[in-house]
Amino acid sequence: MLHGAKQRTVLATLLLADGRVVSDEQLADRLWDEHPPATASAQIYTYVSRLRKLFGAAATITRVTTGYQMNVDRLACDHIQFDQLAQAGATALAEGHCADASSVLRRALALWRGPALDDATARLIAIEGPRLTEARMTALEARIEADLALGRHRQLTAELTGLVAEHPLRERLRVQLMTALYRCDRQADAVATYHEGRRLLADELGVDPGPELTETYQRLLTGALALPRPGAWAGVIPAMLPRDLAHFVGREAELASIDAGLRLKSPDPIVITGMPGIGKTALAVRAAHAHAAAFPDGHLFAELHTPADQPRRLDEVLGGFLVALGIPQQMLPSGLDLRVQLYRSLLATRRMLVVLDDVETPEQVLPFLPTGDSSALIITSQAPGVAPVGSRVIGLEPLTAHQSRDLLAAVVGQRRLRDEPEATAQIVSDCGGLPLALRIAAARLVSNPGWRVADLARRLRPARHRVEELVSGNLNLQQRLQRGYARLGTAHQSVVRRLGQSGTSSQGGYVAVDVALILDDLAERHLLKAGQQYRMHQLTYLWAQGLGDAEHEAC
Repeated sequence: MLHGAKQRTVLATLLLADGRVVSDEQLADRLWDEHPPATASAQIYTYVSRLRKLFGAAATITRVTTGYQMNVDRLACDHIQFDQLAQAGATALAEGHCADASSVLRRALALWRGPALDDATARLIAIEGPRLTEARMTALEARIEADLALGRHRQLTAELTGLVAEHPLRERLRVQLMTALYRCDRQADAVATYHEGRRLLADELGVDPGPELTETYQRLLTGALALPRPGAWAGVIPAMLPRDLAHFVGREAELASIDAGLRLKSPDPIVITGMPGIGKTALAVRAAHAHAAAFPDGHLFAELHTPADQPRRLDEVLGGFLVALGIPQQMLPSGLDLRVQLYRSLLATRRMLVVLDDVETPEQVLPFLPTGDSSALIITSQAPGVAPVGSRVIGLEPLTAHQSRDLLAAVVGQRRLRDEPEATAQIVSDCGGLPLALRIAAARLVSNPGWRVADLARRLRPARHRVEELVSGNLNLQQRLQRGYARLGTAHQSVVRRLGQSGTSSQGGYVAVDVALILDDLAERHLLKAGQQYRMHQLTYLWAQGLGDAEHEAC
């Protein structure tokens, strides 16, 4: 506990120096003005000694030539924290992050507990007080500017009225009061506030209003003081779902399970899992469209990996959602935590459906979990471990032979397949019930009307090149399998390559392998199917075989 104005003055002078050396003359001036006593140096030494005892190792005070230097690196000092926060808030405001600016500047201003240097000597107050007070007022005006940009004019009018009365010649405060009054439909009061300021400036200082006050008055008269235009999506109900597939076959049981989950009063997250190309996204989009009307406040959709298979930044995904929910780009909070808070606040009073596609880790899910009872979340993932506690997990299996033929017929047409039943059956078998492979096969037949069905069957028949043949436009089975492979660890990749060299069983083109701990992980990622033996889908096996061959050739 510090006692006496002079002791506090020595401490305040050293702190305000920010680590610079303060000479004996400067300290004597702050303590005694122009009349230092003969024992000034001894008294200063005594004050410094008391401070050293008080702070110990937290802040060292060193004698340097004819002065003192205080190291405040370990000291929690209000004025240092204030300067840092005020600068951060000003930067956020300049960059258009108004919510961040308001929050940070409020923290800075909360460090003030009264007038600057209230218990120090009059001399120190006269020298340092105006600078500190100006810094506080600048931060206060910046915080009000941020709040005005956020549309908080009704909450600000009383505060600004008091501030203008306390600082009648501070033009920026008057500008802010005029703006708040105008946006509260009090145009006459805003005009009166301007004229009052103009008279005071003329009477007390003999000057005219400055450019900012004059320009604000002109904008007031022309109606340009209204709130900035809202975000481009303001008033628009988000409808971000991809287009539903025209040809969708099977999955009746899975759709019924999703239907039951979404009809609950407090729906738990729904997680759709399965191997690459099994149709997870198609099912999620079909179910979301089927239930779109049950979520009248809109539908949000995001792929959590880029086309180059890099994880998307979650703050950027949330930023896109917030813009879709009507938040202007310039008012987006910076940083993931603040965006999560705003996202949850917006969804708390809305009934929305959120779809996250291609999730890889639980950390990618957490920011998007709705906290209210009205919104729902559908997730697609190759790894079921992403599922939050309580989720409804739906695992997808390959289509049956009958469903596979129906999918081909829906795209290609019944007549073309009916004319070549054996070739059709071969394509169905070679695609192994994998919807992506079947859609690619169908797309190749449609884009090559001169082909017979047997022509495609002949191309797919050689197992070594089958996966390479399953490409059409942006549909690429090998690329889809490679994405899942690239996300595995080195040991897991090695096992996948070894499986490709292990040979096939007689069970419909599946691979049997010995049980090992690492295989459990691959099974959870749907690259294997667990049972009495581990089995690999025939197309995954053929692709993995190619990986092993490439590795062998490289050696």
